[in-house]
Amino acid sequence: MRSDCQIAQPDPACWSVLESTPAMVRRMGVITVIFTNDLTNVFTKTLPLNTTITVPSRIVIASRESRLAMWQAVHVQGRLAALYPESRVEILGMTTKGDQILDRPLSEIGGKGLFIKELEVAMQEGRADLAVHSMKDVPMVMPEGFILAAISSRENPCDAFISNKYAGLDDLPANAVVGTSSLRRESILRAKYPQLVIKSLRGNLDTRLKKLDAGEYDAIILAAAGLIRLGLKDRIRSVLTPEQSLPAPGQGALGIEVLSDLPGAAALVASLNDADTAHCVRAERAFSRALGGSCQVPLGGYAVLENGDLWLRGFVATPDGKQMVSAELRGAPADDESIGRILAQMLRDQGADAILEKLAHCQ
Repeated sequence: MRSDCQIAQPDPACWSVLESTPAMVRRMGVITVIFTNDLTNVFTKTLPLNTTITVPSRIVIASRESRLAMWQAVHVQGRLAALYPESRVEILGMTTKGDQILDRPLSEIGGKGLFIKELEVAMQEGRADLAVHSMKDVPMVMPEGFILAAISSRENPCDAFISNKYAGLDDLPANAVVGTSSLRRESILRAKYPQLVIKSLRGNLDTRLKKLDAGEYDAIILAAAGLIRLGLKDRIRSVLTPEQSLPAPGQGALGIEVLSDLPGAAALVASLNDADTAHCVRAERAFSRALGGSCQVPLGGYAVLENGDLWLRGFVATPDGKQMVSAELRGAPADDESIGRILAQMLRDQGADAILEKLAHCQ
């Protein structure tokens, strides 16, 4: 991706990119990148003032090949194609290591990074310009050389209860088998429903539904967003409220990852960023990051904007659900990451360190 920079008195105090004007792109063939503090920290690398970015004739999106991942990539493809009709927007599908290893829990095989490594390699090798991810699958610490350039508006962030026999968790009999791939969900289920049998559930969304339909489980818990996006909302028997099952950081949101040394790529997707969702997700991820959050840590973090405030709730627990600490905090949306770090410290003050130390010894 080529960029032509026209530098005029760069201001080092300006740290983020305001969304480009599609009309200008169509008329001039370039994006004029304007800087503001409104989206501070969305980008970790800046451009000088009055930089212009040439719109490439071809934009390639890297994506996993699962049906849900491809839906997400096609969604972003459509939005970029509308913004840049002069460009050909393509999708490069690939299978990741996380897709290939299905016989062990994710927490045992290396974590969420297994779902994005191959996509990042494609960007490093110049085969793709950007990658689209479910934000809940993105590691809390971005690999060196990569940034999250945009976080799009959120679908329903809650967990969903799916069963062919029962209407909800409270209807399940003792010893009913519930499938989940998440230690977060497992800890919640074990704490609130100790009479249930919790079993690991791996595979893409369609594979998990097939296992349910084959009778391997009495019920399974999935993210509502994926089911809704694939037109499978009718499979949801009930949506779990945040009070029942606090969502994972980033759940329901899509993130667009680019190389940090290709500012033109970040500028191209800047207008896909949803500021409200970005504030919430950044608070959730800062909370998780401050607690060493990964798929090996049963942790929930969920933020909403309410009456002008950002309201963040979080918890950390042991997988058996016997130990759990939780807290909540409100503050200004502009202080999103600070709110996340403060909430993490509040949990540490309640004894989260003892839980985290126990988890470290188990790994």
